[in-house]
Amino acid sequence: MDFFQQQARARGQSRRMIVLFVLAVITIVAAIDLVAVIALRAGSGAHGQAPVPPWPIIAGTSITVLAVIALASLYRIVSLASGGAAVARSLGATFISPDTASPQYRRLRNVIEEIAIASGVPVPQIFVLDQEPGINAFAAGYSPSDAAITVTRGAMEKLSRDQLQGVIAHEFSHVLNGDMRLNIRLMGLLFGILVLAVIGREIMYFSPRGDSKRDGGGGGIFFVALAVMAFGYIGVFFGRLIKASVSRSREYLADASAVQFTRQTEGIAGALKKAAGLEAGTRLQTVHGEEVAHMLFGDGVGLSGAFATHPPIVDRIRKLDPQFDPAQLQQQAQLWNDPNYLAEDEHPGAMSNFAAAGGNAIAPGTITAQVANPKEDDYRTAMALHRAMPADWLAAARDETRAGDVVLALLIDTAADLRAQQLQTIEAEFGVPRRAGVEALLARIDALHRVQRLPMAALALPALRRRTRNELTRFMRCLWALVMADGEVQIFEYCLARLVRDQITEALSPVLGGQVGTRQLQDSRDAVVTLLSILAEHGDSDAEQTQRAFAVGIAQIFPGAGIAYTPPADWNTALNSALNQLDQLAPAGKQRLIEGIVLLLSADDRITLVEAELLRVVCGALHCPLPPLLQS
Repeated sequence: MDFFQQQARARGQSRRMIVLFVLAVITIVAAIDLVAVIALRAGSGAHGQAPVPPWPIIAGTSITVLAVIALASLYRIVSLASGGAAVARSLGATFISPDTASPQYRRLRNVIEEIAIASGVPVPQIFVLDQEPGINAFAAGYSPSDAAITVTRGAMEKLSRDQLQGVIAHEFSHVLNGDMRLNIRLMGLLFGILVLAVIGREIMYFSPRGDSKRDGGGGGIFFVALAVMAFGYIGVFFGRLIKASVSRSREYLADASAVQFTRQTEGIAGALKKAAGLEAGTRLQTVHGEEVAHMLFGDGVGLSGAFATHPPIVDRIRKLDPQFDPAQLQQQAQLWNDPNYLAEDEHPGAMSNFAAAGGNAIAPGTITAQVANPKEDDYRTAMALHRAMPADWLAAARDETRAGDVVLALLIDTAADLRAQQLQTIEAEFGVPRRAGVEALLARIDALHRVQRLPMAALALPALRRRTRNELTRFMRCLWALVMADGEVQIFEYCLARLVRDQITEALSPVLGGQVGTRQLQDSRDAVVTLLSILAEHGDSDAEQTQRAFAVGIAQIFPGAGIAYTPPADWNTALNSALNQLDQLAPAGKQRLIEGIVLLLSADDRITLVEAELLRVVCGALHCPLPPLLQS
């Protein structure tokens, strides 16, 4: 199942989740109405009063119950509006600073950064559950730009680097396939049902339990409260079934994706074996574990049968290692459960030089199959890119006070007069220290390979996104001033500016990002023509070849339409507008659009590095992330 099918599946699961939730709420409301009518009629009959008409009771009870569920769910949804970090912090997780000095934290950050580069997605925020000895992890957020990955202390201490890679690759599968948004919405919806159980329990505790003849009907209130609590827990029952239905099938897929990504069955399988052999297992000790059970790497609360959010861990291991015998764990489990045991930190040998050397052609191929679907070569390329980055640039990218310097330095021109003008712009906006920081990086910019520059900017964005809204607004104003210093926009400048803008925008408003679109290609015809015209214009300097490439791309998307090549005058403004509209396409439409773009760019039998960068940024704007190495 490819990325576009996964997006369609996620949308289908969202609809099913809402239908099941509505059915659960209707069942609970009807049951509570019935109990309320019986209890109040019994109470009025015991006092010799006329029977109470049922419809006012039903209406009042229904409205009250629905209001409680709706308000509780709305409250939880609003509390999670700040995105993945809010979920992590709600469990008491500790944020890991990009410039952390802890060796364990640095190892975790390096693994996550390498996988983010290989996946073509922003580097997530990183959190650790320091009080959790079990092996577990989860990814949360509304979109890749908002993602937060949280791991337990047990995962950091007990897993080798390869095993930790496997777990993180598993979580990145959820990031890439749109599972996170579904998970966080599920948390908000189900909170309303859980609140009913809590309210019923509190009312029952404080209400009279005596004879209704002596307590003025208080006994009726007690039994209504008992019913609310009971049916609230029936709601929890339905909630667990809903979570299991949308979660369980995805875990096998995420395990398989981790193997495909790292080409290390031993990594993900080894992590699962340790989780099965450790006394702490994958359990979470926090009282909030059940709320996030459906998004965890392993079962965190001990649910089983129809309620299990994960397949049995032994079954997951056997899917990866058919020869696995659970008896094999007994000998190793004694070692793993030693309180002093720490996994050996494995450092793979030196990598060969990364592929796609600057300026060389990259052979075209089935690019859509790579979208959100990184393979072993992508991970190796990303690891090589990451490890070959200059140490001073990498340190600055991880420093919250200097991350902006990294992005600005990448835009500084080589021409002396233009460079002086750009540096003066930085000084006027931010002062002399910021200018000095940029100049210090420029002294070593030759050590940064061209193919490393966009990944370097991506590594700087997690620290940069932590600045205030006003600071980010000023930063974007300065960035655009550097781009326009010579009065025109170059391709690399556009790519970098769009990358930064998209990630900052989604970081500031997480709930608005990552939605699966429903728009049809035919309804976005003008935007498609604009996009392909611009790509054709910048893909080849020969006018005849440019028009031929445009025709090839259009024929793939709109067969037989006979659309003319019409590049806009202000191409960067037109491209921004077109990408914003095309991001609303349904998954199948995006797949066909990208196929047309690839045919257009490869019409001359090659995709250059500049074209590959533009393709990657276009795909990123469409929320279809591409790995750094385009496969032939």
